[in-house]
Amino acid sequence: MHKIRSFLRRRMLGATAAWSAAAMAGFLPAAALAQAAFPSQTIRFVVPFPPGSGTDSTARVFAKALQEITGQAAIVENKPGANGVIAVQAALAAPADGHTIFFGSNTTFTTNAALVRKLPYNPLKDFAALAGTSRSSMLIIVPAASPYRTVAELVADARKRPGALNYGAGSISYTLYTEWLNDLAQMKTTNIAFKGAGEAIVAAAAGQIDFAVVDSTGAIELVKGGRIRALAYTGETRSALLPQVPTIAEAGLPEFLANAWVGAAVSSRTPEPVVRTLEALFQQAGERKDVNDYFARVGMARWMGGPQQMRAFQREEIERWKRIAALAGIERE
Repeated sequence: MHKIRSFLRRRMLGATAAWSAAAMAGFLPAAALAQAAFPSQTIRFVVPFPPGSGTDSTARVFAKALQEITGQAAIVENKPGANGVIAVQAALAAPADGHTIFFGSNTTFTTNAALVRKLPYNPLKDFAALAGTSRSSMLIIVPAASPYRTVAELVADARKRPGALNYGAGSISYTLYTEWLNDLAQMKTTNIAFKGAGEAIVAAAAGQIDFAVVDSTGAIELVKGGRIRALAYTGETRSALLPQVPTIAEAGLPEFLANAWVGAAVSSRTPEPVVRTLEALFQQAGERKDVNDYFARVGMARWMGGPQQMRAFQREEIERWKRIAALAGIERE
């Protein structure tokens, strides 16, 4: 009889505990439950550029970090084309559960909004920013045989001969960077369009253009090899990889802090607790040694601005590019 009573007592205690747990779960906010369950499946990083691009490489570094932190698989899907719109639409069409992350650049997050009149997405409303992940400063480059050895010399000649000097631009973003430089330096130069930043750098090395504003990560090795000359670096401090190149402030144009940057976002329909979890995961990933070693190796800077900082920067850039486009006579498409 005693054994039966003990058995019944254990069953009742077990049932009470189970009921209490269920009751607590029922009273827990749905947000807390969603947060505890995330991530529950493979995380997809959708990238708007092909493999090998700076955005792609950075996405792979963060995908690896998130996979190791969460224990869930993380993969990168490249969907290039249409200035990033194809990738944007793929990311926004996926379930808004946080398992699809859009990993884009200033082109998709700001430039398109400034230049495309009927853009099929709104980067400020359709996405919830997670973090700015990295940025790379620009180099103002000239051919190795160029007579210009300083920015001041380039600017002085361009002012004397409005429109005579030409610059190479690998995309509309680079056109805007250079027109911003033209505005600050009060000079007028002529745009020569190329299909990519790499082509503009090669053209400079071949002496086919007078100068170009390019992402430093793609030009560092050619500068080191003496095939092109760098007149200035647009970071606030000199590049550790090119310590001989003056900063843009040292070159006399301190406001020209041009950067190519990369950031992560999810659909704005994603539940807020999941967004908060992802924000924390990206901050954690950004503190890892392997991530920062990658940045140092390729000449990028860690830029772990939170969602508020990224959103404020987006608004600032969109307005700047609208103004620069108007000054340069670039019509919105």
